Amino acid sequence: MDYQPFDDAETYEPEEAWRRVSLAGSDAFTFEWFEKPPGHSSPMHDHENEQVCLVLEGELTIHTEDDSKTLGKYDSAWLDAWESHRVENTGDELAVGLDVFAPGRDFDFWTDRD
Repeated sequence: MDYQPFDDAETYEPEEAWRRVSLAGSDAFTFEWFEKPPGHSSPMHDHENEQVCLVLEGELTIHTEDDSKTLGKYDSAWLDAWESHRVENTGDELAVGLDVFAPGRDFDFWTDRD
């Protein structure tokens, strides 16, 4: 077993008030808990990982090149590898979610970007 206490997990803040926490995972898949303030959007991006986004609190809208869907509490969406997307908090409160990536990745995805 690989135990990862939340309070000791690696944390990364790609932008002010957008916090991501790396939970237990492996090379096959990883979990990232995140919080996103109202009005915040990640930049349009893509990656080699398939991604499932699960909303735990608040509201998030996922925009792709072809579509936009607003997810509420406990809604989820799957994104294919290399599918361009951005995730925006379109609600009035802090959004909290969980991203699952397969294969797994680390925070180098954000820190090593140009």
